[in-house]
Amino acid sequence: MVKVLAVADEEVLGYESRLSGLDVDVVLSAGDLPWGYLEQLGDALGVPCGFVPGNHDPATAGGDGPRGWTNLDRSLADLGGLRIAGLGGCVRYKAGPHQHTQAEFASAADRLAAVASSGTVDVVLTHAPPLGLGDEPDGPHVGIQALHPLLAALRPSWHLHGHIHPFGMLKPDRHVGDTVVRNVIPWQVIDVVPRATPVPSPYERG
Repeated sequence: MVKVLAVADEEVLGYESRLSGLDVDVVLSAGDLPWGYLEQLGDALGVPCGFVPGNHDPATAGGDGPRGWTNLDRSLADLGGLRIAGLGGCVRYKAGPHQHTQAEFASAADRLAAVASSGTVDVVLTHAPPLGLGDEPDGPHVGIQALHPLLAALRPSWHLHGHIHPFGMLKPDRHVGDTVVRNVIPWQVIDVVPRATPVPSPYERG
């Protein structure tokens, strides 16, 4: 069992007291949080940390990002005993470094699925949710169409996202097959059972 602290979009007031005695194995951010806040979380917990950028985050070209955090945008990484695939940003509604068209997301999702095709994925981490699954009808909060085929291809146990602020309202989990889709704003502790990577077939061993 891997215990994940997932955060997104809204800083938790008095988070220092909540960290006392918190035993987690990895911290994941789904975006739109100040880098200083993330750095403080990472320093306090001393565990592997990974993030995807949100639409309000600064550009991350050239390796920029919170100190000590792994940028998972459009990539695959093993952190804290989990294999995680990430896709940051939201559907374009104005100019911004992390805003992309549905077609651009489709190309990025295809590349990510190809990279991850040789093994299992435990978590898909995105900023925005899939289209029609926990998104909103207004332009800035429309979901990503390409996440549907990506989840079908990767079949993660969990898909964690932010972007859609609950404003105190309960945002229920959604399901795509065996994948639990969860809005983690502002803070969620989640137990994830890692899945063993399948043994490659003789045709994959080379």
